[in-house]
Amino acid sequence: MNECPCGSGKQYDACCGPLHAGAEKAKTAEALMRSRFSAYVKREYKYLGESLHPDHRHDYDPVATQRWADDSDWLSLQVVSVTGGTEKDKEGQIEFIATYREKGVLHNHHESGSFLRYGNDWYYTDGKLIPQATQQHESPKVGRNDPCSCGSGKKYKKCCGR
Repeated sequence: MNECPCGSGKQYDACCGPLHAGAEKAKTAEALMRSRFSAYVKREYKYLGESLHPDHRHDYDPVATQRWADDSDWLSLQVVSVTGGTEKDKEGQIEFIATYREKGVLHNHHESGSFLRYGNDWYYTDGKLIPQATQQHESPKVGRNDPCSCGSGKKYKKCCGR
């Protein structure tokens, strides 16, 4: 069983494989986005350049892209939201999270990607990273001279605050 890495639940040969081989074109922006993630997993570097909109290829660095893909273990793709990008649309916006491991560290590439139809084909134009939300602690901050929260009876600075 060779499940497609894009997370569609389909077999690779019936999902992103034909797109990578050039036998088919993506029918929707989401299909293109999923095939681009799979291209990182499958090391289909040529496809990553070809699926980039022609007007946005001037600063594309295939060597850096290949280095990033090779240095990373691509784990999963989560589609957060899809706006437009259907077979009837001219543009689409897709928010996604690509999880990968690089040098032993787990990363979430959270992006809002833009896609345009050029002729009859979908292309990736660019993306904006979505910063991780700042987490605020609900409980009050423990001061150095407050009793330690572990229940030892000592001041925090003499116990767990060392």
